[in-house]
Amino acid sequence: MDARIESDDRGRKVAVEACAEPCAIERGMRVLGGKWTGSILWHLKDEPVRFNDLTRMVGGASKKMISERLRHLETHGLIDRRVLDTRPLGVAYQITPKGQTALRFLDELRRWSEEELGLTDDEPAEDEPT
Repeated sequence: MDARIESDDRGRKVAVEACAEPCAIERGMRVLGGKWTGSILWHLKDEPVRFNDLTRMVGGASKKMISERLRHLETHGLIDRRVLDTRPLGVAYQITPKGQTALRFLDELRRWSEEELGLTDDEPAEDEPT
């Protein structure tokens, strides 16, 4: 991505090698950038998690929002949904190998947030309500 602005022979500014729309970063952000999406993936990194347990783990998100994000992640092949043969019926979610590849990025984002923003999991960000 070497987009830059240059002037043409009339002095007008022109974008050279501009990102195609949407560029790779934008496509990635559309998949991983939704609110709660990264947190949901992070909580699935070690083992399958039942839906109700996941809603407890991701504090502040409604069940409807969690359900929407889970469907989004499943559509993109980052998680698998499995109906459990239990009474009452339950559903568990598990990260896929494709989803595992996103964990590297999320771990870097976590480290960057802690180092550059001084945020830990216990502190709300400035733009978050307390």
